[in-house]
Amino acid sequence: MAAHYNNDFYGWTQEQANFLRAGNLNQLDTQNLLEEIEGVGNSQRNELESQFEWLFIHLLKWLFQPSHRGRSWRLTIVRRLEKSPSLQNELNELMTDAYGDAILSAARETGLNEEILPKQCPWSFEQTINNEFFQNDGFTSHRALSIAV
Repeated sequence: MAAHYNNDFYGWTQEQANFLRAGNLNQLDTQNLLEEIEGVGNSQRNELESQFEWLFIHLLKWLFQPSHRGRSWRLTIVRRLEKSPSLQNELNELMTDAYGDAILSAARETGLNEEILPKQCPWSFEQTINNEFFQNDGFTSHRALSIAV
């Protein structure tokens, strides 16, 4: 089975699915199957972290370059969490990692000095997905707070 896995991944996936459907658990390529299942989970986690990074880049640009504002990125994160709700247990770590990367990317993309960007993420998860937060004075007044950090 391992050769099949290495030579025809799609065929291997279909074969494994058929074994599962038929209840032929002793025929499963368990080692490769376990690696693939873990890989799918890690991929979901990495994708969410990447989406948070993109979100924070946009939020930093929103604060420091108001002429470049957009909104579509928040919905992507909400949808990802709806599909994999257990990732909510990792939000703090994901947001911290993503924000650190976002500072570097936002500084590079905007030409701003990293030193003027808030060192710690100034937004909670709830704020980042709340449309009203961005449409009222909460977000613009939050700018003064975040710059002072």
